Amino acid sequence: MEFVISHLVKSYGSKQVLKDVDFTFEEGRIYGLLGRNGSGKTTFFNCINSDIDINSGEFYFRGEGNEKIPVMPEDIGYLVSTPTVPEFMTGREFLKFFIEVHEEIKPDRTIDEYFDYMMVPEDDRDRLLKDYSHGTKNKMQMLLNIIAKPNLMLLDEPLTSLDVIIAEEMKNVIRNQKQGRITIFSTHLLDVAVDLCDEIVLLHNGKLEPIDKSNLGNADFKEKIIAALKDQDDA
Repeated sequence: MEFVISHLVKSYGSKQVLKDVDFTFEEGRIYGLLGRNGSGKTTFFNCINSDIDINSGEFYFRGEGNEKIPVMPEDIGYLVSTPTVPEFMTGREFLKFFIEVHEEIKPDRTIDEYFDYMMVPEDDRDRLLKDYSHGTKNKMQMLLNIIAKPNLMLLDEPLTSLDVIIAEEMKNVIRNQKQGRITIFSTHLLDVAVDLCDEIVLLHNGKLEPIDKSNLGNADFKEKIIAALKDQDDA
């Protein structure tokens, strides 16, 4: 399966944020969406998630027979850098409620097995979510998407403000979850994109431009990317 974006345009008044975006993402790969803060990464995700309307263009899944498959809400998992959780619930109550509300989901593990997979400490599982650390809240957000098994994962700078250990744990989970789905991971940090992602796409001047990772060890090539991002920021 592929996720195809065709001639996508999004403007806010006279400011055009996304300009005729064309790109095809393949299943089983992690794509690093690289761009400066304010480059339009979150706008891009909000368009795909149908949180905001687009001006023109389309996006869809393409199956093995080349057929267009509409993107449904349940196809998308969306992680944001600052998670919002029901703070009056415990972690266990939250997972149980999520599974009960989404009757179409068929869990393949017990709740404690999910907690174990995400390395949520046992003494946190029955605590109120309001007492969770930022990193553990991020883990809970990721866990919902692991349970739901969406075809497309949108990760909007989910490692921001995480400590080193939790960031590495989250990277490993993202790597382990890439098979059978399309993963787009946005970041403004080149080193994170190189470390985690199979392919890197630069959001520059409102368009997506692929970057050959094999050149990233070359200092001159890195400088060109940084110069392009700076040029975008100054525009």
